[in-house]
Amino acid sequence: MEVGRILGAWGVKGWVRVQPFAKQPQALFSSKRWFIRPSHSALVAPVATSGSQCLHIVQAREHRDDVVAQVRGLDDRDAAQALRGFSLFVSRSSFPTPEDDEFYWVDLIGMVVLNRQLQRLGQVVGLIETGPHCVLRIRPEGAGEEFPAAQETLIPFVQAYVDRVDLAGRQISVDWSYEA
Repeated sequence: MEVGRILGAWGVKGWVRVQPFAKQPQALFSSKRWFIRPSHSALVAPVATSGSQCLHIVQAREHRDDVVAQVRGLDDRDAAQALRGFSLFVSRSSFPTPEDDEFYWVDLIGMVVLNRQLQRLGQVVGLIETGPHCVLRIRPEGAGEEFPAAQETLIPFVQAYVDRVDLAGRQISVDWSYEA
């Protein structure tokens, strides 16, 4: 699961600085193996860039809004800087178990959304973080990538509209009328 991006070197002894994608990056701290791949914005560096590489983490800690980590075998600033822009992934098993009524976004994507009248509104294709709450982005089933985002159904992911999330059945039940 993608959890962050390497921002570059931190210090002179080969530590890396990471921008985590979560406010509480527990998965980064509980995993001793991070996988990296060059992202579209990554500078092509003198490291192997085909496929994923595994970094073995000696230690990681928070530093302001970022995470800094010591990587086994990465002993100087230039080697750490060569990873700048790479996408960072950890195993799903490293994620903390969510509490009841808490969900990882990745688990919601692809779920079918039904309203109380059992009409299929579509599938969750993403979420939008608005600050106070998240919003489900729902696209009609079968609509391709070219489907205009302006025509997606947006439903606040709050108890007032979301009746039930069935992870096993891959369905979300909502109180939302369907307008054809």
